Amino acid sequence: MPQLPDPNFNRAVVQLIDHDDRGTFGLVLNREADLTAGALCESLELRWNGDPDARIHWGGPVQANTGWVLFAEDIASPLGEGEAQQVVPGMSFAGSLSVLQAVAEDPPADVRLFLGYAGWGPGQLENEIASGAWLFAPPSVEAVFGVEPEGMWDYVVRGLGVDPATLVSTAGVH
Repeated sequence: MPQLPDPNFNRAVVQLIDHDDRGTFGLVLNREADLTAGALCESLELRWNGDPDARIHWGGPVQANTGWVLFAEDIASPLGEGEAQQVVPGMSFAGSLSVLQAVAEDPPADVRLFLGYAGWGPGQLENEIASGAWLFAPPSVEAVFGVEPEGMWDYVVRGLGVDPATLVSTAGVH
């Protein structure tokens, strides 16, 4: 919701990856870092064979030195068992250097690389939901890979059938 006071999440679109009684892990989808995939890979002594202008995304304010990969195509066959997990049909997630290496060598058409993540402790996200801080939208492979970061929040909100200008700050689940 627009009234969320944390500037890290102002108009943020977050893909939840894991949620259980220990907390919640997600990636902010619509923030780019001032770093290219090629520069990141070079710093890790990997060669990036994808789009030379591909940007790294800022996954969130927690542990900015950790890396994550979201990808649409199934690259599980060259990966070891358990190295990637399906988030939703058509989108997978991984966080290992070996996955980054496989992606860098032969990038799938739809891939996003992230540094950092968004995390909530046990019950924290539920409390924020109860206070009306978040809107929920179904996961969308199209939104993740087909919409530019600067237009993603508006795209997702409008996809719910809501005009962003009509959002009202209230408590409760939206």
